Amino acid sequence: MEFTKALNYWSCQRDAFYSWYDHLSISKKLFLCLAVAGICGASAQIRIPLPFTPVPITGQVFVVLLSGIILNGLFGGISMLFYLVLGVVGLPWFAGGQSGFGPTTGYIIGFIPASLYIGLLTERLNQRPGLLNLLGMIMPAVLIIYLFGATYLGFFMKLGFRTTLSLAVFPFIPVDLFKALVVVLIAKPLFSEKRIT
Repeated sequence: MEFTKALNYWSCQRDAFYSWYDHLSISKKLFLCLAVAGICGASAQIRIPLPFTPVPITGQVFVVLLSGIILNGLFGGISMLFYLVLGVVGLPWFAGGQSGFGPTTGYIIGFIPASLYIGLLTERLNQRPGLLNLLGMIMPAVLIIYLFGATYLGFFMKLGFRTTLSLAVFPFIPVDLFKALVVVLIAKPLFSEKRIT
């Protein structure tokens, strides 16, 4: 009984949020994008360095995946564009309080199309996705991040193909798969029949 009450409460809160969000002006949505960029910057400070690669484990991918689902459409990508541009021009909110360009900038560039992809796909849904379908939606976004991150790191450090994969992709697959699963569990209740029909 208590679980049913909690579920109904969550459903009402979800519908209230999206009703509020869908009626926001463009300027207010852009402000919300900036707030999500700030959350991404905060998540970047959750950082686990690895001794064999310049790429640390951070909380950013989790925020990137969720941003596309929450903000929808172009706005997820815009939030990550804010994150990239403000960090490049000097705001120290990249991993470890860094700013500007570095070996991991490619991942941050990849955040933009990854969030954009999820946002546009979410916007076009005409039914509530199952858990496996939602995971299938999210994983290509992770691959997009890997593609940009590995390509940039390979050029930045003048690495061969296999070395690049061993430094930029393979160590992060289990962690990012776990992040994607958590995002799926969080995101599944965000989809309501009312919103997507």
